[in-house]
Amino acid sequence: MAEDKAKKAADQQKDTQQSTESKAKSNKQQPAADAAKSADQSASAGDKKSAGKDALTKALAQVDSLQKQLDKTSDQYLRAEAEIQNIQTRNKKDQAALIKYDGQQLAHDILPALDNLERALSTPVEGEQAESLKKGIEMVQKHLIDALTSNGVTEIKAEGEKFDPNIHQAVQTVSAESDDQKDHVTKVLQKGYRLKDRVLRPAMVMVAQ
Repeated sequence: MAEDKAKKAADQQKDTQQSTESKAKSNKQQPAADAAKSADQSASAGDKKSAGKDALTKALAQVDSLQKQLDKTSDQYLRAEAEIQNIQTRNKKDQAALIKYDGQQLAHDILPALDNLERALSTPVEGEQAESLKKGIEMVQKHLIDALTSNGVTEIKAEGEKFDPNIHQAVQTVSAESDDQKDHVTKVLQKGYRLKDRVLRPAMVMVAQ
């Protein structure tokens, strides 16, 4: 019995010693494990921080790109709007000019007929019948001039006026009789006409030099 008790006590002492050694070993390994875990956590946090920084940089780049696209689109829109306004302004001017100078071609085509009537009236006639015919031509001329005048066609003043190349066409020059006569129209060879402020036909004139 004494031997059994001694053996049992020795086994208990051995178990206690092994448990103590195991705990000591475990205690030694725990700091290393904790350090490794902490290192892993730090690395993971660093990776997350780096990933977050990269995402922010990418987002800022996208915002900058979108801002540039917006600026470009806004500029294109403003240019297009300005061009549309210019087109509308030109159209309004063209329409106003069409209304203002309506009938210009018709008036221009009538002028040769008016010239012929004037030539016919400048021809001397004899006899009652010829005088009657001449009066009829004068009436036609008057009605034609009245119709042109009512539509804005007027004769360009020329004889005695200072020569103006914008409304006069010099086809012949003569010597001036005085200094005051220089560069002035001395004779009208063919009358000129304007439609409102636009020249239909310049006056063909003689100019003193």
